[in-house]
Amino acid sequence: MVRNFLMMGVVAAVLAGCGGGNSNSTPGRAVSTAPTPVASGPISNACLASDRTARSRKLCDCIQAVANQTLTGSEQRRAASFYSNPQQAQNIRQSDRAADEQFWKAYRAYGERSERVCRTG
Repeated sequence: MVRNFLMMGVVAAVLAGCGGGNSNSTPGRAVSTAPTPVASGPISNACLASDRTARSRKLCDCIQAVANQTLTGSEQRRAASFYSNPQQAQNIRQSDRAADEQFWKAYRAYGERSERVCRTG
């Protein structure tokens, strides 16, 4: 359930100016600290605004906390846009552009980590 939610929605859609990533983090890098219990930002906002049945404040905050540790602010805003436009995620995934491929690798690593960290049972 979390995986479907993340892949359809961790491709997230909301505000370009809210929140940001940790500028010292490397996309896809495993971070040893646990996510903070409450986190706000573009992914959390998009998650909460979505019509996904699995959404909850706890889940949305958790996936935002993981995003803060693994994605830059611009990567988070790009991923957030997937909530309102899932086709955009597919377009990026299939793109031959080097920048899109780099983003997709970081995004997939983020999604996999979010699934592990935010699993509800």
